[in-house]
Amino acid sequence: MQFKNLTALYDYLDQQVAQDVSADELFAGSYLRGFISLAGSEYGDESQPLTAQLAENISAKLLAARGELNPQDRQIVQNYWQQLQVAFNRQ
Repeated sequence: MQFKNLTALYDYLDQQVAQDVSADELFAGSYLRGFISLAGSEYGDESQPLTAQLAENISAKLLAARGELNPQDRQIVQNYWQQLQVAFNRQ
């Protein structure tokens, strides 16, 4: 996975609704999008690149909110987030 900026990542997550992805992927993508948006707003606009610093901020927010989800959903989100983090680490 590689995205030019935050907007491209949002587009990818939004397009999942129209694609044939699992319910778990839809759930995780939607849940993560909120945290990505929250963290992204602290660093600039949607044209900003996906930096390691932004990924760390998102990870911290997810950790702080881990009590919101049951263990199974938390694992689904964590697995999906690990896949997305690859795009952040390429910057």
